[in-house]
Amino acid sequence: MTARMDLDGRPIKPLTICMIGAGGFIGSHLCEKLMADTPHKVLALDVYNDKIKHLLEPDSLPWAGRIQFHRINIKQDSRLEGLIKMADLTINLAAICTPADYNTRPLDTIYSNFIDALPVVKYCSENSKRLIHFSTCEVYGKTIGSFLPKDSPLRKDPAYYVLKEDTSPCIFGSIEKQRWSYACAKQLIERLIYAEGAENGLEFTIVRPFNWIGPRMDFIPGIDGPSEGVPRVLACFSNNLLRREPLKLVDGGQSQRTFVYIKDAIEAVLLMIENPDRANGHIFNVGNPNNEVTVRQLAEIMTQVYTKVSGEPALEVPTIDVSSKQFYGEGYDDSDKRIPDMTIINKQLGWNPKTSLWDLLDSTLTYQHRTYADAVKKSMAKPTAS
Repeated sequence: MTARMDLDGRPIKPLTICMIGAGGFIGSHLCEKLMADTPHKVLALDVYNDKIKHLLEPDSLPWAGRIQFHRINIKQDSRLEGLIKMADLTINLAAICTPADYNTRPLDTIYSNFIDALPVVKYCSENSKRLIHFSTCEVYGKTIGSFLPKDSPLRKDPAYYVLKEDTSPCIFGSIEKQRWSYACAKQLIERLIYAEGAENGLEFTIVRPFNWIGPRMDFIPGIDGPSEGVPRVLACFSNNLLRREPLKLVDGGQSQRTFVYIKDAIEAVLLMIENPDRANGHIFNVGNPNNEVTVRQLAEIMTQVYTKVSGEPALEVPTIDVSSKQFYGEGYDDSDKRIPDMTIINKQLGWNPKTSLWDLLDSTLTYQHRTYADAVKKSMAKPTAS
């Protein structure tokens, strides 16, 4: 492998990376990228390793020895500090990040995203280890524009809804709207990390993902995840399409979102890993402002893409409207728009997303259709008890 250079033309030294949550959607893609394209080593920490099994077995893989899996629940494992000490850099991906959980399991959500992350930050700070911490675009909450009158011309001014890391306020709903338990916990751990940087010299980078989409994302209930529970919007829609059910539009599907392809986003993370002088002390939005749609438009495009991928005709009634109370229960609230400002990441790391919404949905639904078909075949092949 030829020597890799950073953005300033200096050779990149091989790193040992402690990756917490390596077995999840983002972690699995990041591990793949690190194994295929870099000389870095990964200490992969997680409770499950299903999504990275193909990287761990067999021993003859070209990167054998550069990735080790450690089955750890960071809530109660004394090995955590030792593994952080062994590494040059810790990447923390661990979180409960499914909207259906925010107001049905608010305590778990707050503990997972704040309390459980505290030791990680503490060990990195005390041992002078660099930290890349994954936060969320949810920390922005609602836009200023959402509080303007519906007919206000100011609603068209980007200053009122484009989200900037260094100037946009974080606006949440009232305390009884427990949907904000996640965003609040994530914001507080960001503030703690920032304070550790200011007071104790912690070298940190904070990542705010804006709907990263691709193969292995979320779960299809009962196939590659629990039968109970509601995944995020894209996986919910995929699940409905696979099972030939109408897509459920919460409160009419009027919320607007942007979507970025996981492989584009991972390129951004690799730039952060390998350019610490440009990334340390920064918070980065990572999203694709060009891929903005309402949730209703997303449902329409996904239906078209799935028809192409599967060869099955669309349902006569492809969508149905449901209230947020029906779908998520009491205490749900939502943000209206989430458009990332890309100025800081572009200036510091020169990163821009490339993949269109159609193409990222095509890749994701092709993978999910194949996974679902394989799972159905396996279940039909199982012998039944006589």
